[in-house]
Amino acid sequence: MSTEQNNNALIWSDRWRLGALDKNELMNIGFVSVIIGFLFILFHVFGNTVENVNSSSAFTWMIARWGDKQSFGADYSHGFLIPFVSLAVIWHKREEFFAAPKQICQIGLFVVVAALVMHWMGAKMQQTRISLLSLILLMWGIPLYFFGWKVAKLLIFPCAYLIFCVPLNFLDGLSGPLQRIATSTAHSMLGGMGIECERVGTQLMSPYFQLNVEAPCSGLRSLLAMTAITAVYAYFTQKTFVKRWLLFLFSIPIAVAGNVGRIISIALVSITAGQKFGTGLHHDWSGYVLFTVAISLMVGVGKLLNVNYKELFASWKKAYLNHS
Repeated sequence: MSTEQNNNALIWSDRWRLGALDKNELMNIGFVSVIIGFLFILFHVFGNTVENVNSSSAFTWMIARWGDKQSFGADYSHGFLIPFVSLAVIWHKREEFFAAPKQICQIGLFVVVAALVMHWMGAKMQQTRISLLSLILLMWGIPLYFFGWKVAKLLIFPCAYLIFCVPLNFLDGLSGPLQRIATSTAHSMLGGMGIECERVGTQLMSPYFQLNVEAPCSGLRSLLAMTAITAVYAYFTQKTFVKRWLLFLFSIPIAVAGNVGRIISIALVSITAGQKFGTGLHHDWSGYVLFTVAISLMVGVGKLLNVNYKELFASWKKAYLNHS
């Protein structure tokens, strides 16, 4: 290890010893700890007013919804991973946080007050989701007030990413349209491959197989998962705000395409290995097909967005003129 690396290691080690911190830093740590404790008590003791849940904690309500199996395809089991992803993003940007200029921003105080009012409204309406969204806003508004816009700007993505923790069960309404889109697209593609197939509602029937694309197979689970995955991928791989949003929005057709690929794979396996195997064992493990297709498309679209088409066309034009 070089001398510079040794010095950096010692600085890093000393930085995290309480004895190495000055009085102001200790006071800041204590103050932040009090704020975190206040937020935890507020949302743990007064966060949930829904009557059919035996807890007043918004966190308990949220975790219970992550394991809810009564939905029509929505699955929030990935919610356990989301906070760790947000923390990883903050850790990755830690040098930028330390280097950012810091100052009091009065606008942050209005954001904090608005978030507290939002929580109060959520409690009154028995809408714990609103209270959870207000908590996310508070987690962004408090640093905005104490440290200013430069720090808050770096926190926009990790805080906004926490929205994937919130169970938005109204998205179950998308299950029906997704079923119909996936079924009709798979039917058209199977026909294009020369496979005799008839579509009746959300069922695909042929002499070789009979498939029923039910609500849990609508692709809503994969849509929720892919939007969460694509958001992180876009944040780290795309260079501009517009390209990040474009790739994120592409996650919707990408997830649909992955589900269509899954349905087609079930049909093809049913033809070659039999209905029992295709709609049985292969069906249960075909989620890997879905995510292989979807993640491949996500990476491909991301690469296409990063291409400098102006330079590419210029090089093509130059090569064509030289060849002529």
